[in-house]
Formats: sequence, C-alpha cells, structure tokens
Amino acid sequence: MKPFFVLVKCSLGRSYEVATALADAEIASEIYSIAGDHDLIVKFYVDDATDIGHFVNEKVHPIPGIVDTKTLITFKAF
Repeated sequence: MKPFFVLVKCSLGRSYEVATALADAEIASEIYSIAGDHDLIVKFYVDDATDIGHFVNEKVHPIPGIVDTKTLITFKAF
C-alpha cells in the first residue's frame, strides 16, 4: 500500500460537510481540518498498482463542496 495526502479547499461553510462525505465514502485513512490556504488534509492509502491521479479524479473530485485539491505524493516515512 502506498500513502499520499490531498489538500482540499472547500466552498465557504462546507468543510464539515466535505469531511463527513469523505468519511462516509470510506476511502480516506485520516481527515483533518487545517488552517491556511486549504481547509482539510486527507490521508489515503491505495494499492501499489493504483493510479493516484485516477483515484483522486474518480473518488475525491466528485464530492460536492470541493473547490480545489492539491495532491502530495509521499516517498518514505521516517
């Protein structure tokens, strides 16, 4: 399994709704609200053969209330 993170920018006032939708979809490992340019940081795990771009496009982007995302690919945990 390979981990990666997605920074999520939500429509105004919809952060909790988006976080709930991500949790209900059971696709995220961890979901945190954050301060700054984005509203949420979400940790995902996918099989090594899974295309991360396709996963984000098909599973994350369709969630209502998401305005923008930034995907952070991880290399090694320390």
